[in-house]
Amino acid sequence: MCGNNMSPQLPATVPAVGKATAAVIFLHGLGDTGHGWAEAFAGIRSSHIKYTCPHVPIMPVTLNMNMAMPSCFDITGLSPDSQEDESGIKEKAENVKALIEQEVKNGIPSNRIVLGGFSQGPISGINRDISILQCHGDCDPLVLLMFASLTAGKLKTLVNPANVTFKTYEGMKHSSCQQEMMDIKQFIGKLLPPVD
Repeated sequence: MCGNNMSPQLPATVPAVGKATAAVIFLHGLGDTGHGWAEAFAGIRSSHIKYTCPHVPIMPVTLNMNMAMPSCFDITGLSPDSQEDESGIKEKAENVKALIEQEVKNGIPSNRIVLGGFSQGPISGINRDISILQCHGDCDPLVLLMFASLTAGKLKTLVNPANVTFKTYEGMKHSSCQQEMMDIKQFIGKLLPPVD
């Protein structure tokens, strides 16, 4: 999904039961694939929504001693002052844009497409009226809750603060839980209701 290192593997998808009138594109985290997230969405699916969970290529990651693993861009550290892989992030954004454009070509209006992700996925260029659900475990040892709170605060300065929902989950580490998935289902359901 990223630039010249594009993965030949097709995204994991959960098709709509009937005609797709909406789409969710969900990006997995470092070292993962789209398969687990497609399975999670299959468990909370809505019949009119197509879920696409692309895979990213395998590349060396500085944070993990240059070990090769699925990653869309390099990560040098987890502190706020760590250098970011700007070119890798821009390539990721272009590839996400291409996925959105493909769904539009398939007949799904852009305002009926939700973009989401887990862990590795800074997004920029959002509009002021966009709705955001940010979820985080209060026991995450990898991405500390403090950083998630700072992100939520920053998002509230970029968009209408009333459109930003930040939820934490007691005891959840760097993962997801059933309550989080139910909250995601409810959030998506409000944004992408069935159409006649």
